[in-house]
Amino acid sequence: MFEIFNNQKLSRRELLKGGLVGAAGLALSGRLSLGENVSSPRARAKSVIQIWMWGGPSHLDTFDPKPEAGYDYCGPYDKPIETNVDGIRICQMLPKLAKQADKYSIIRSMTHGSNSHETASYMVQTGHTPGRQVFPSAGAVVSLFKGRDHGYKGLVDPYVVLTKAQGRFSEAGFLGQRYKPFVTGGDPAQTPFAVEGIVAKGISDERQRSRRELLHSLDTLGRAMAGNSQFRLFDQTEENAYGVMFGDTRKLFDLSDESDELRQKYGRNTFGQSCLVARRLVEQGVPYVTINYEGWDTHKRHFETMKRKLPELDAGFATLLEDLSERGLLESTIVWWTGEFGRGPKIQWEQPWNGGRSHYGKCFCAVLAGGGFKGGHVVGASDATGSEVAERPVYPQDLIGSMYELLGIDPDGPLPNSSGLDVTVMPASKEGGGRLKEIMPA
Repeated sequence: MFEIFNNQKLSRRELLKGGLVGAAGLALSGRLSLGENVSSPRARAKSVIQIWMWGGPSHLDTFDPKPEAGYDYCGPYDKPIETNVDGIRICQMLPKLAKQADKYSIIRSMTHGSNSHETASYMVQTGHTPGRQVFPSAGAVVSLFKGRDHGYKGLVDPYVVLTKAQGRFSEAGFLGQRYKPFVTGGDPAQTPFAVEGIVAKGISDERQRSRRELLHSLDTLGRAMAGNSQFRLFDQTEENAYGVMFGDTRKLFDLSDESDELRQKYGRNTFGQSCLVARRLVEQGVPYVTINYEGWDTHKRHFETMKRKLPELDAGFATLLEDLSERGLLESTIVWWTGEFGRGPKIQWEQPWNGGRSHYGKCFCAVLAGGGFKGGHVVGASDATGSEVAERPVYPQDLIGSMYELLGIDPDGPLPNSSGLDVTVMPASKEGGGRLKEIMPA
């Protein structure tokens, strides 16, 4: 749906009928074109890849191991491994990421205090606390400041989600429909990757082309009115659609031209291949890509799930960092790993949890790499059991505001919007927090 100045909503079909596509596009681009990028010596990043650990990963079983806390806290993961950075240890199930630690920094003191999926997701992805207004996610804000109004001419929308929408809140918030992400659907580990609107599941290319030929053979009115401007507009729209289905846009999501060796290295699973697609997208200049990585809400039999999920995470995430670095893309691409919260430090061995971990928003982890962020550092610390922040609390607005600075977006500046709201991009930092200057360029 498109929103015009008076908030009347028109469908794409209605715009086509009225011949308003071009005019509406101009009106919309002018409506929110007040967003300006700031000139800053810290502005190094052009794109963000957000690895969203949907459900909340355990900080103790990933980047903040606590073997000294005992079995009721660390479970079977009591032998953390050294990384290629002296003094930094991570979970023993992440050996590939241990070899890439010089490329990323770990935030071990993330906090917001909410144990609700919806509230925590909103806070971590927007940097705002819930209130009367629904603020846009980081992806929507980057789309506003780095999208088509600011020179982006990519084949796909400037904000892409692989492969499912989260549905916890409206990612575009009060910015409106124009800033919602393009959600691919499908599964990049399958052939073909059935991207919504590009590849129709179960329908071959030959069948698509024969359908088009049949449509044209039946279009007697269109042939009779070939000179009509409205029919020409319709024909051009059809041509554009088939260009997406069989042209460069489709090739962007086609992994068949990647080597089998590289695809194996990423992991022949949905997450691993999503990481590879994300690299291809930022390589083509897409400003913001979210990988929604499901399966981390482990209330029951947590360690059985971790035995399967952690190797997937290790291979996909580590190969992404290595691949970006080798292609010279890591300098301009922020990679942001986190979930909405951590998981309960004390394991729930009793029935019905059988070794599960609960929601935990008091203290959790995030990882940042690239785009100007320094690698090989740890920011903040949790206490001996990972239950409380012990040093240097980091709130969602601190982390997101730091990313915005590296993207050349002023976190303290106005957030343009069609609702006339007088709001800034980020709220003020809470006491004890602040931007991540420890790992940002001077």
